[in-house]
Amino acid sequence: MKELLLISVGAALVNNVVLSQFLGLCPFLGVSKKIKTASGMGAAVIFVITIASAVTSLIYDTLLARFDLDYLKTIVFILVIAALVQLVEMIIKKISPALYAALGVYLPLITTNCAVLGVALTNVQNSYGLLTSTVNGFATAVGFAISIVILAGIRERMEHSDIPKAFQGMPIVLIAAGLMAIAFNGFSGLQIGG
Repeated sequence: MKELLLISVGAALVNNVVLSQFLGLCPFLGVSKKIKTASGMGAAVIFVITIASAVTSLIYDTLLARFDLDYLKTIVFILVIAALVQLVEMIIKKISPALYAALGVYLPLITTNCAVLGVALTNVQNSYGLLTSTVNGFATAVGFAISIVILAGIRERMEHSDIPKAFQGMPIVLIAAGLMAIAFNGFSGLQIGG
C-alpha cells in the first residue's frame, strides 16, 4: 500500500507529466484558457490514461510479453489509446455537447497526446503489474488535470492584468508554466512516511 501511495504522489506531483517530463504540452497550452474547459479536458485525460494504463498492461502481460512480441508494444498501445479516445469523444458528445464543442480539436488530440503513450510505456519499462500500472496512470492523469486547471486559473486572472505588450499572449503563458514547473519541483523533497 505504501508503494502505491509513493507511486501516486510521485506521478501526480514530483514527476508531473507536464511540468517535469514535458509531455502533453499541446492540450496543456491549448485548452487552458478557461477553468471549465480545462477541467473537462482533465477529466477526459484522467479517464483515457487510467483505462489505457490498465488495458495496455493487460495486453502487454498476456500477449506481447508472453509471445515475445515486445517490439509491437508502441503500435499496439497507440491503437488502444486511439480506440479509447474515440469512446471518450462519443461519450462527451452525447453527455455534454457544450464541452464537446469547447474542447474542439483538442479532444481527438488526446490520441496523439504523448503523455498517454508515455505513461503506458513507463508502466512497461518499470515492470508494473496491472494494479500498479492503473494507479500510476490515474495519478499521472490527476497530475495533468491539476496542472491544466491551475494554468487555466492563472490565465483567467491574467486576462484582467496589465501585461506589457511584449509578454501578451503565449509568452506570458509560457512564463507562468515555467514558474509552475519551478513550484512543482519543490515537491521533489517531499517524503512520505518515516
